Amino acid sequence: MAEIVKADDAFDHGFFEGTSCAFGVFDGVHRGHRFLLDRARDTAARSGGRSVALTFDIDPDEVFHPLRLKKLMTNEERLSMLASTGVDAVCVLPFTREFAASSPAEFLAQTFDGTPPAYLHVGFDFKFGARACGTVDDLDAWGLAGGTKVRAHGLKSDDGAPITATRIRLLLAAGDIEEANRLLGRPYFMTGTVEPGRGEGADLGFRTANLEVPDQLRPLGDGVYAAWAEVGGARYKAAVNVGVAATFADRATATCEAHLLDFSGDLYGKPVKVEFLHWLRPMRAFDDMDELIATVKGNIAWVRENL
Repeated sequence: MAEIVKADDAFDHGFFEGTSCAFGVFDGVHRGHRFLLDRARDTAARSGGRSVALTFDIDPDEVFHPLRLKKLMTNEERLSMLASTGVDAVCVLPFTREFAASSPAEFLAQTFDGTPPAYLHVGFDFKFGARACGTVDDLDAWGLAGGTKVRAHGLKSDDGAPITATRIRLLLAAGDIEEANRLLGRPYFMTGTVEPGRGEGADLGFRTANLEVPDQLRPLGDGVYAAWAEVGGARYKAAVNVGVAATFADRATATCEAHLLDFSGDLYGKPVKVEFLHWLRPMRAFDDMDELIATVKGNIAWVRENL
């Protein structure tokens, strides 16, 4: 694991000397991001410097668009995953409204404080500074003046379309978990702490773990999914209900409920990680309990036989 360095008041900007930096928010740490990080590792290997993932402590949209933001992972998960990608270090910039209001020139001056990196890798549509008015052309001019080789990359999938966190969020919202996972390069996951639920699952013969997941961290569309659930270091096949249970809509709230196959024990208060693999069916109301029970048992049987 790479070291995670916070660029706080005590940070020595000499850290950047000779480095190859990949700069971005990196929500999801998807295949496009990993391509960018690999390019930083390549130039670092050739130049003899360190490779660095340069990012922010929060997603900027947490400041500017908190109500509509649907993040692919927590900030802590994002930094941890960046540290596991093979770079030598992760450098974390504090993101504030004051920092965001800087002109492009001020933004770069504050970030590097007189010690620019040897290489700076960004996406071709990278924007920075107040009102996102700084462009790759501005970076190129800055790099020429200060000795940084700026490399802008097109982060595209096999079909030629850009791989972006926004594209992945839209796929998740539509329930297209398999395509989202392909672009992520890994299974999409949610993490949450198990809290008491409505109790109908136990009454109907299949207990569920009700995960407390903030709305901002639930980009996945409503439906029933086949998944793996990890708890206490063990993995279990799981049938997972995401969203409002339509049959109990009069007393239900949007949630994530997971039935862990072959699990026995108490999950309350424990953290659970759920990796989503297949969409099984939409949410719908059932005419009676017998139909509901038969459908849920069918979903559980599919998970058991196909995962």
